[in-house]
Amino acid sequence: MDFIEQKRHKELANPSSFYRLVYSEIEEVGWERLVRFGGDLEFLSFRITDKKGRVHIMEIQLDKTYPQKPPSVSAEVPYIFNVKWSVKSRLKDLVQQFREHLEELQEFWSTLEDIDHSLCVTNKKKLSRATTCRQIDIGNDCSIMLSINARDPRSLPECRFMGSGPVVNPVRKLWLRNNKRWMKDKTLPENLAFILETELPRPSHVLENDQQVECGICYAQYLPIDEELGSRSGAGTDHTCDNTSCGRAFHTVCLVDWLRSITTTRQSFDVLFGNCPYCSEPVAVKLNDKKKHV
Repeated sequence: MDFIEQKRHKELANPSSFYRLVYSEIEEVGWERLVRFGGDLEFLSFRITDKKGRVHIMEIQLDKTYPQKPPSVSAEVPYIFNVKWSVKSRLKDLVQQFREHLEELQEFWSTLEDIDHSLCVTNKKKLSRATTCRQIDIGNDCSIMLSINARDPRSLPECRFMGSGPVVNPVRKLWLRNNKRWMKDKTLPENLAFILETELPRPSHVLENDQQVECGICYAQYLPIDEELGSRSGAGTDHTCDNTSCGRAFHTVCLVDWLRSITTTRQSFDVLFGNCPYCSEPVAVKLNDKKKHV
């Protein structure tokens, strides 16, 4: 019986040790960056902001033998980095590796943002930061699909033409004849116009100034029609993050509920002080006012 009891106590001690270890390492990373976690603490996700203010969600899967077995990482990126790990490594080391990986991808994302801003990109809503392709409308019912090299975004991209033969064939010939003149010191839109020997269509005024109106918390444009919401019933977003690199829109009601669920949120009189759910910049919301005070 003594042997069985000792074995049982040993089995119970392991999970407790695991929880203590993970909790202490979350503390090092920062509870304010924790987005969610599994009940067994084997799944964690953190909100990480890069130097350009882009917000990324880093998902980490831990094995029960952690830290003996390295964790696995997933994120909305074109490719994931090779985890450098030892039994002495901690979650903060993994987060730092992720930050370094994000820095390596800055030029890639800047290139894509330049394309999205300057050219008529189709199916924008289906794009993510992991997407390396862009379908661009170049006029005359013709479009091109570009595949950008995430590791060398200024290099000549792979190109596929779409449209009817009589329209596509002359454009394809221009590409084959001129693509050797691609220059890395020029932007991708400039190179395309140069190689295709034409001025490419620009996005319409409406598209260029399209603003996000969906709430970054409930993902709806309008609040539901509900008597409990009073005058805010059916209202649109009324609070926007002041960080220009973020600019997320929220319903004040949703933002207040979210801030109240975060342990680091402070309240002074009728104002809640916390951090933006996306970029972690400071925000302040007046509880009885629809307008923001940031």
